[in-house]
Amino acid sequence: MPPAFPERAAWGTASSLRAWQQQALEAYFGTDGSLPGPRDFLTVATPGAGKTTFALRLARELLERRIVVAITVICPTEHLKRQWAESAARVGIKIDPEFQNAQGRAGKDFHGIAVTYATVAARPALHRNRTEARKTLVIFDEVHHAGDGLSWGDAVREAFEPAARRLALSGTPFRTDINPIPFVQYEEGPDGIRRSRADYTYGYGPALADGVVRPVIFLAYAGEMRWRTRAGDEITATLGEPLTQDQTAQAWRAALDPKGDWIGQVLAAADRRLSELRRVIPDAGGLVIATDHETARAYAKMLRAVTGQGATIVLSDDPAASKKIKAFADTDDRWMVAVRMVSEGVDIPRLAVGVYATSTSTPLFFAQAVGRFVRARRRGETASVFLPSVPTLMGHAAEMETERDHVLDRPVREDGLDDELLAEANRKQDTSDVGEEVPFETVEASATFDRVLYDGGEFGMQAQPGSAEEEEFLGIPGLLEPEQVTALLRKRQAEQIAGERKKKTGDPRADRTAAEDIAAMRRELNGLVGAWNHRTGKPHGVIHTELRAACGGPPIAQASAEDIGKRIAKIREWATKRRP
Repeated sequence: MPPAFPERAAWGTASSLRAWQQQALEAYFGTDGSLPGPRDFLTVATPGAGKTTFALRLARELLERRIVVAITVICPTEHLKRQWAESAARVGIKIDPEFQNAQGRAGKDFHGIAVTYATVAARPALHRNRTEARKTLVIFDEVHHAGDGLSWGDAVREAFEPAARRLALSGTPFRTDINPIPFVQYEEGPDGIRRSRADYTYGYGPALADGVVRPVIFLAYAGEMRWRTRAGDEITATLGEPLTQDQTAQAWRAALDPKGDWIGQVLAAADRRLSELRRVIPDAGGLVIATDHETARAYAKMLRAVTGQGATIVLSDDPAASKKIKAFADTDDRWMVAVRMVSEGVDIPRLAVGVYATSTSTPLFFAQAVGRFVRARRRGETASVFLPSVPTLMGHAAEMETERDHVLDRPVREDGLDDELLAEANRKQDTSDVGEEVPFETVEASATFDRVLYDGGEFGMQAQPGSAEEEEFLGIPGLLEPEQVTALLRKRQAEQIAGERKKKTGDPRADRTAAEDIAAMRRELNGLVGAWNHRTGKPHGVIHTELRAACGGPPIAQASAEDIGKRIAKIREWATKRRP
């Protein structure tokens, strides 16, 4: 839904608002709209849910009531300034995205300005004077950036402490360093730890149930990698199998290297998936998130060889980057390749297929990257993200529905979200950063379809690129309800297992019992246990013990199909009802 609403609809009758947006407004102004609203309000909503629409509706209401007379929007990037200004213009709010500190004040024709956090940090006193001069609503887009460092946080606090109203927005997990985010409220829990308190939260799970966002199917690819070290030694490792941290980093680097076959095979598979989606979403587009400029250009050449069409290349230091992104959004071109700077806030609703071809593995960056593909335009659309079969990424994919609060008073790096790498990840990158400490040359890199991750479960078995088994998963229809996706994935996995069994036994009756195949059920249960492990930190063995205690039955090795089915149902119940 575009950020549009009636000029001045009666309270509670703005039909173009989604249910959650109306509920958030009621949380702010009261159910009858009679309250003046709080000075500070934090809204956490999953990427693609429509935070901009909500913020502009609230801004318009405050302007109409004369509670504020000016608006300042703070954004992480230059591109987002223009995006905010364009969205605001569609609802009659004039925002200047070209404001510079040297101007001192905004033009009389504008309701306000859009600036970056960096611009504010450069001259906080200037922005404080502007805020004091007029009753101002300050909108903090992706407010976690205000905690990127003490200097930024101090600047934001100094500049906007006098604001009449402050609206903080976030769509991704907060950082967990010990720098408090300005104007965010914290509450101490029973354990003595202070956590951020959102005034309204709309997570991925509820948004998926409401049809506001697309279900995301993650397609993981493993494969054999071989590289030569500076000393001349050749090392072989299989991505997707247990490896040391260094081996994983180097195998990952080899997979992303344009000199090997892995990335080319994955790009070809992603394009076949895009073709399937374009049967029902004719303008569906794909985005490859690359690590650096050199590989981005190489990936674009590969896509031209696969599709016969050129790909839009967006580089982080390109002054025309915003124009290229907007042009791609307005066309039906197939592919865009971008260095990682497009991971946050880029609004291209037609993006439906992604290739995570970057070495950045922080939870915050991953969540932001996946957020580019989840915006739904009509019910039933699905999104597909291709990624290397790396344990860290598998964990992030399994945690798509996990919600986190910003936590203070805990050791830095306790759960990996204190990622100062995020700022680095969104800056210009001229060279790859995986395994740089061990220079090597990629000798060979081949891809193998590993599995599909969806809704906390794992589906499928390894298959060669271009095989019928791989095509079964690449050909999943592009318009399905979330529960239909799960049912179809289970069916495809059962058929794949039945096919493997018939190859080994020659028994034509094998397919009649495949749906109840215990091996398949164990695989699904283990996938769910892995997801619960990433969410709670509990060891796999402890989780299996808790499931056995809750459901009864023997250990997993001796458990019947009925026993395993009960445990699958129980852990899914935990996932929907219990917080870790």
